[in-house]
Amino acid sequence: MLTSGLSSQVGASVAAQAFPVIGPVGVVAVRQWMAAVVLFAIGRPRLHKLTARQWRPVLGLALVFAVMNVSLYTAIDRVGLGLAVTLEFLGPLAVALLGSRRVIDLVCALVAAPAVLVLTRPQATTDYFGVAVGLLAAVCWACYILLNRTVGRELPGATGAAAAATVSGLAYVPVGIVVLHHHPPTPAAIAYALTAGVLSSAVPFLVDLLALRRVPAQFFGVFMSINPVLAAFVGYIVLQQHLAVLDWIAIGVIVAANCVALEAGRRATSQTGSSRRVRRSSRRAEQSR
Repeated sequence: MLTSGLSSQVGASVAAQAFPVIGPVGVVAVRQWMAAVVLFAIGRPRLHKLTARQWRPVLGLALVFAVMNVSLYTAIDRVGLGLAVTLEFLGPLAVALLGSRRVIDLVCALVAAPAVLVLTRPQATTDYFGVAVGLLAAVCWACYILLNRTVGRELPGATGAAAAATVSGLAYVPVGIVVLHHHPPTPAAIAYALTAGVLSSAVPFLVDLLALRRVPAQFFGVFMSINPVLAAFVGYIVLQQHLAVLDWIAIGVIVAANCVALEAGRRATSQTGSSRRVRRSSRRAEQSR
């Protein structure tokens, strides 16, 4: 999950370099194509062998791939990075709050949420369309978490992510052709967008799929609050964007909330494993008698 978040934020910093030339939609199109090529080569999905039950979550994930990034970039363009990121975080936060069965997850999510607000510094806006697409990005992120978990159960390896990325990449072919025709790309812009495709799409899609096979969706939702922290560090290191004291306090709160959630999850897993071992030992003892 740390790899996914860090890769996404570094990729976003690279993608921003191409915005002035081909715009957010052009960057997303090239990203989707690159992600499709990389994941198809890794997963090698046999699309003709997928059943109808397997196709349903794959197509849902493909739709999320197609909409999630372009809605976020459009929101950033209209209402600014702070408010857009805050609106998008409502998605994983909702997954964490609605799906949790443990009080500790709820507490960690509620503690992390205001710290994210402080870190992103959202400003008031009357751009209702920008707010709407920001909320759409939040819905997509929540669906991404849930669908990726389902795809991970239904399909082995990277097959599901590869199939979804391929479908999404094909859907962006006509969109990308039109956008790039009206905004002729430079070699540098294409290079930035392709790099972003690997770092912000291919790597997170694959790593998130693997992560969601091992951790509950609600914990994944809590842990996603680490993304603004990673964004702050990437901005500080790569873009030389210095942070105020209040930002560092917010980062500390988010990191602490994630550490508590992680430790609680580890203990719960250990206790569950111990209980299962005890039950298996009891059954073996009864069978031997």
